[in-house]
Amino acid sequence: MTDNTADRPGSELTRHDITVFLVDDQAMIGEAVRRMLAADPEIHFHFCSDPTQAVAKATEIRPTVILQDLVMPEIDGLTLVKFFRAHPATCNVPLIVLSTKEEPVVKAEAFALGANDYLVKLPDKIELIARVRYHSKAYINLLERNEAYDALLKSQKALATELAEAAAYVRATLPAPLTGDVRTDWRFIPSTALGGDVFGYHWMDDNHLAAYLLDVCGHGVGAALLSITVQNVIRSQSLPNTNFLIPRDVLQSLNETFPMEQHNGMFFTIWYGVFDKARRRLTYASGGHPPAILIMGDDRGTAQVVQLTSSGSIIGGLPGMSFEAREHDVGSHARLYVFSDGVYEVNMPDESIWTLDQFIKVLSAPPEPGMSDLDRVVTQIRKLSGSETFQDDFSLLEINL
Repeated sequence: MTDNTADRPGSELTRHDITVFLVDDQAMIGEAVRRMLAADPEIHFHFCSDPTQAVAKATEIRPTVILQDLVMPEIDGLTLVKFFRAHPATCNVPLIVLSTKEEPVVKAEAFALGANDYLVKLPDKIELIARVRYHSKAYINLLERNEAYDALLKSQKALATELAEAAAYVRATLPAPLTGDVRTDWRFIPSTALGGDVFGYHWMDDNHLAAYLLDVCGHGVGAALLSITVQNVIRSQSLPNTNFLIPRDVLQSLNETFPMEQHNGMFFTIWYGVFDKARRRLTYASGGHPPAILIMGDDRGTAQVVQLTSSGSIIGGLPGMSFEAREHDVGSHARLYVFSDGVYEVNMPDESIWTLDQFIKVLSAPPEPGMSDLDRVVTQIRKLSGSETFQDDFSLLEINL
């Protein structure tokens, strides 16, 4: 069988020609069949008169159909059928048994052993070509389907590897935990697809800590690229004419810098805050993002829980949008939580979707011995949803102020 690589560059699929392999100890039969098939120029013919060499030659030729006599010296025809079906190179190749007699018992045994067809030799030329074409077409379709499936698996494996590398890169950009007067912790659990969540925090001077979390719409490489780009802009404070101590100004500059029409229709939400350590005051702004949660007080049973939200649309939606800035005094023993909607928009076993209020209730619950607050939250959400995986990226940032 002739295999020709497809014309398009990089293709791994091959073109399979119709190739007939005849096994018969009589050279006269071989010549007769050759002449019959010679009438069709698309059919390639090979002949083997030694049945002991038949399987080896078939493996080399790779026929699309095998014609085989039942009565041969040294190897019985039915035994050779078994050999063809046992060998991985010929186990699926259509096999047409040739016999001088139409014996129902022999036919039944041949089919039971794996023959696909039965012809009394010598058959009519038109019928022989028709059957060769019929069986070859079915086998070539099988080969092409298998090749396409293998190519798809290879492509999916390569894509999965690239996505895993991209996800690892995104994770590598997330900041290391802070220690000291201000301590941070976070949990980032990607969904099954590469997402658009990213967050960060950094000291802009000895007194001011900036913290943010953004969520690009959709999933995939495009969302991840945009999220990393925005993260780098914020971290390097490279927005022109922008005071990064003023959250409202940061969001307005981001909105003008990343219009969705210039980024393949993608937009993002963000919560951005600046903590003034000396005044213990938090200034923040939100662009279509879930509110951050501030929990203050030693006693968890009577702790004050505040939703830090402000008016503001998605980033990149419309130019010229204004964003509201708000402030909140931060008492002692305060914990700030910033998160994406993937932490609470979780499908429950009863097909309901968890609410923000339910998430806040879990977030502000008393601690469990030997478990961090973030691990406690993740464990509780997985238990409630009945699933170890999340449909969206799970990004939860904790800052102890």
